[in-house]
Amino acid sequence: MSDSSGSYSSLYRKEKKKIDRILQKAFFKREPVSLYKPVTYILDSEGKRLRPLLVLLSCMAVGGKFHSAYNAAAAVEMLHNFTLVHDDIMDNATKRRNKVTLHIKYDYNTALLVGDSLLAVAYEYLLKDCDGNAKFILSSFTKGLVEVCEGQKMDMEFETKKNVNISEYLLMIKKKTAAMAEMCCKIGAALGGGSKQQKNALGNFGLNLGIAFQIQDDLLDITAEETEFGKKIGGDLMEGKKTFLFIRALEESRGSDREMLLKVIKNKGIRSNQVKKYKAIYKKLGVIQDAKDEIKYYTKKALNSLKMIDEEPGKMLHWLAESLLKRTR
Repeated sequence: MSDSSGSYSSLYRKEKKKIDRILQKAFFKREPVSLYKPVTYILDSEGKRLRPLLVLLSCMAVGGKFHSAYNAAAAVEMLHNFTLVHDDIMDNATKRRNKVTLHIKYDYNTALLVGDSLLAVAYEYLLKDCDGNAKFILSSFTKGLVEVCEGQKMDMEFETKKNVNISEYLLMIKKKTAAMAEMCCKIGAALGGGSKQQKNALGNFGLNLGIAFQIQDDLLDITAEETEFGKKIGGDLMEGKKTFLFIRALEESRGSDREMLLKVIKNKGIRSNQVKKYKAIYKKLGVIQDAKDEIKYYTKKALNSLKMIDEEPGKMLHWLAESLLKRTR
């Protein structure tokens, strides 16, 4: 495989299309249509398919072949979309990936059932690729799911908790976001026949990449272009979420800046016309740069985990990590 970014981008697009086809086929001709049409709606999106790619690349990194991991790759994407559907309901979100959210387009009960169906069919597809390593794969998948639920509940608790520190925030995102990336890499390595050491190394890669990914999401929420990001800019501030930037700003602030930030907690959010003011506070306190530094730190930790993976198979994982540093949505 060429080490040029162009060839990696081409391979990524090719494999993304394959995953999209598997996802379409997974729900084709299932009934009732009133359940599976909304499932197709949520899956037919502009999602990056990052998690399936982690499964495939981790499989390849230990000497496996993509074809032995396609169903598992589709399964983790179903699991991811299950979490998104339920997150949108809990957050009262109206838009995701430039589309109306499922519970708004249909209704709350349908959205809940769609999420449940995605989770159930995810297990169905995961089992298709399981062989002698079924126990490890199923336990890894289930552990990832449990941690996502724990992380989501921690995130919800942060909404009413007056003081949240960076350590608590990092634990929350390790569970809510990074645990799934870790699980994807471990499952891929297992399907590729990787050793215990390789599975752990790739798991650490996924964990640290997942942390960097979430902090970058926090950063993009305030710095991205809305047309590219697919969500309202400043949405986290409007909802009163305690993100990496907000927590760091609160730690660094004094005087009127601190009073402004404390109002976000007191009022459980801000109005959309106030976002620019808070962005200016973030810039003034240097927390935007702090977030960028933290993203680089965890990305470097992720790449250091690949030292025991052969150089050539690990190159695309390097490319993926570096590409995520440059993403705009």
